[in-house]
Parts: sequence; C-alpha cells; structure tokens
Amino acid sequence: MGETLEHIACNLCGRAETRPFLKMDGFGYRRCTHCGLVYQNPRPVFKDLRKRYGAGYFEYEHSNQENFFNLMKMGLRDIGFERFYPSCDGRRFLDIGCATGLLLDHVRRMGWTVRGVEVCRESAEYGIRKFGLEIFAGTLEEAAFQDASFDVVHLSHVIEHVPDPKALLREISRILREDGRLVLTTPNVDGFQAKASKTRWRSAIPDHVVLFSKKTMAKLLERERYRIVRQISWGGIPLGKRPNIIKRPADKLAKLFNVGDVMLFYCRPEKFRTHA
Repeated sequence: MGETLEHIACNLCGRAETRPFLKMDGFGYRRCTHCGLVYQNPRPVFKDLRKRYGAGYFEYEHSNQENFFNLMKMGLRDIGFERFYPSCDGRRFLDIGCATGLLLDHVRRMGWTVRGVEVCRESAEYGIRKFGLEIFAGTLEEAAFQDASFDVVHLSHVIEHVPDPKALLREISRILREDGRLVLTTPNVDGFQAKASKTRWRSAIPDHVVLFSKKTMAKLLERERYRIVRQISWGGIPLGKRPNIIKRPADKLAKLFNVGDVMLFYCRPEKFRTHA
C-alpha cells in the first residue's frame, strides 16, 4: 500500500503486448505474447521496491539462513563447483544478494577472496559484524566494481527481485574475468510445482517482479552474451506438503526430468560477441 505503480514493456524482448497469467491478491503477473516472459505489470517503481528490504526482511533472511545456505551448497555441489576450481589461490568470488553471509564465509574458508553485495542493509551489517566479511550495502551497480574483477559471480534467488534483469546480467558480464563463471539460481515458472499450484505457488509473491522459465532465462542469457555450460533443476514437492514416501520420489523425478521448482544456470561470458 502506498507504492507508486508503473506500466512497463517486456524486459526480454521490449514488446508491450501481454496476456493475463496469474491474478494474485493485490498484484498480478502477465505473460509476454511475443517471448513468453512472465512479469508483474503494473509493478511498484524501484524506489518503493527497495523499501521492502529493511529490518523485517532481515528477520526473514536470518531465520531461514541455514536452509538457504544448505540449498546453495547443494546447487554448487551438483554442478561440480569444487571440481572446476581445485585451487582457489588468487581467485575472487562475488555473491550478489549474499544475505547474512553464510555462503561467503563458507567459500572464504575454501581459500577464495570473497566480496558480497546485499540491498538489505541490516543483513549486510550482520554479515560484516558476524563474519568480518566485505559486503557492500546496496545494488551491484552502486558497488561500481572495476572491470574484470571476479572469477565467479554467484546469485541465488535474486534476479526475480530485480526490475531490470537485462541490465544486471550486463553489469555482471563487465565485472567477470574473461574466463569467469556465472552461477545463477531462480524459481522455475514452468516447473511441476508452479503448474500444479498456480496462484498458490510459493514463488508467486509480491517481491518477485519477474518469473523465468528455462526457455526465457536461456533467451536472456544468450542475448546478454553468456554461454550456458550446464543447467539443472530440483524440487518436486515442497517440504511438509506430502509424506516423505511421496516427496522423495517426486523430487528425484523432478531433478531427473529437469522440471524442478528451482533452476540453476552455470554460464561463462562471451565477451567478444556484440549485442544483437
């Protein structure tokens, strides 16, 4: 309430033609009729969106930090992250949306030089105070890192919050080294859970202004000059919704057939291609 709304064009293709997708309580999603991207339209302006990430959001991140941390470790394990980087000496790792800093602290213990970016000031200050981490409280663009600063940029459950995903990926490409890697995790709007749950889907929430499918995320990454090295997904049934005797095989099938609730893209930048 009290937020200023704006009507926008599709961030992926630039077209304005859409059709209704999900009508929620107080907000809604539309699907682009040209490329299929799902996004809130209208949506709050960024100045108002940013105000959502205050003390209350820190409490949410802090109370769920162990669960989020374990899921991020699982994603890195599944893409063979440690196998790709057996030696971390001199390598730099950036976590965008690093929350309270658990993953950054873990990666630092592996031998990496780490930095974080977190728009929730209270979360950033917690990570600085608790772990002695270097975390910039603000957006990636505001952090203004130098060109080719990082070997790996990681962002988990961040891009769906961002009003301009295209600009975010472009800025990440700028700060990645030529042989760097991007690890990006986001909900899958075409996954089994999303299709079964519809308006009850746990990722259809006000803070998520864009919802990607495997297809639309792949299109966006290609447009912003990334080559997908590997793509996986996981999550068949939410924890507590069904007995484990049903949940476990459903989760295995979702992962096997790549129709999970959450999807991960492991990419490398192609810096010498020009934009379309």
